[in-house]
Amino acid sequence: MDRDLLELLPPEELRDRLRGLYRLLDATRSVASEVDLDKTLETIVRDACKALDCDRATLYQYDAERNELYTRFVTELEISEIRRPLEHGISGYVARSLKVANIADPASDPRWDDDVDRRTGYRTRSILAAPLTSPRDGSLLGVLQVLNKLEGKLDTFDEELIQAFSRHAAVALDRARMVVELRARERSAYSLNIARSIQRSFIPSQMPEVPGYQFAVWCYPNEEVGGDYCDIVPIGDDGIGLVIADVSGHGLGPSLLMASVRAAFRALVLKHAAPEELLALLERLMAYDLRDSKFVTMVVAQLDPRTHRVSYANAGHAPALHYFAAADRFMPLTSTGLPIGLSSDEQYAQGPPFVMEAGDVLLLCTDGIVDATNAAREHFGEERLKQVVRHARKASAAELVDQITQRLMAHVGDHTPTDDLTILAVKRV
Repeated sequence: MDRDLLELLPPEELRDRLRGLYRLLDATRSVASEVDLDKTLETIVRDACKALDCDRATLYQYDAERNELYTRFVTELEISEIRRPLEHGISGYVARSLKVANIADPASDPRWDDDVDRRTGYRTRSILAAPLTSPRDGSLLGVLQVLNKLEGKLDTFDEELIQAFSRHAAVALDRARMVVELRARERSAYSLNIARSIQRSFIPSQMPEVPGYQFAVWCYPNEEVGGDYCDIVPIGDDGIGLVIADVSGHGLGPSLLMASVRAAFRALVLKHAAPEELLALLERLMAYDLRDSKFVTMVVAQLDPRTHRVSYANAGHAPALHYFAAADRFMPLTSTGLPIGLSSDEQYAQGPPFVMEAGDVLLLCTDGIVDATNAAREHFGEERLKQVVRHARKASAAELVDQITQRLMAHVGDHTPTDDLTILAVKRV
């Protein structure tokens, strides 16, 4: 308040206002030093009530989910709680408009709702209310309200004073909200770390030792966890099962579906070996989980290391390539059925089997590899992928995968891939 105006005030009124300012100072200290939110709010509300020389004070907190105000702390109340929609009452008006309301005669105000007075038997003669807004983003946190000035009328000084108290209450509430949000993020990060560790354990870390063959795997989730799946498992009589799959989307949801796909597939290979049969059974098992437009593309290949014969079935997945080293040409493992989840009774055919000759490579990737773009929005593409395979024809399977990933990352540069990336390579040496 202006110093010249203070000098014109009667001594008694000046003392009252100084006492109000001291109460505000106490509230300031409480906000700065007290870590218990309830104690802080109690101090602010009680000090506001005394500083403004009012009979009662209430701090309403905003419930965003129900779009209501409810009593967080009151100096005195005959009932257990007050809850009211934002469309009702003076406090609701303050919450909606984010403006101070100074009502000298509530009964004559069209915004007045006397429901609480009728329920409690209390008579409200004057109201001063101010909104509580977040200092971070200006969002509504609640309303601070005082009732019934004991002497005189609520004036502009009182309006400034209650706004100062409301700012303190808003700081306390916002600080508590930030702590809750931080803890939630920490819990979420902890859960994601666990999920990432579990998912990484799904990726084959020990390559099988099969005479005449080399295996290599690489996986890069777009987020903390991903929806890609690759596996190398025993299948049939001494066969090697080679699997790559891509759940639509990326992130936590697809990663959970991927875990279900993996569990179901690993259970099925205990009794079944034919790739087309495995895909058909997996389709039926996953039908319920893959509703709401979710689907899985998947290749299942069976390698017989004795005869070097590979049989496969493909549920709408690409790229999947067989590189004939002697002829320097590629054969795609073309689709033999729809992606899993798009049909409830899809029957999968077996693709044309082929033989792995010395130097041949079987390369199974998820589409994130060929779809990865650089700053100019150019896709890495299948042709670049084939160029790397040709260039690395004499390299080991692990070196081939390294060269693909290096060329891929050089292509995307600082442009982060928007999908999960997975490679499974098999080479006959």
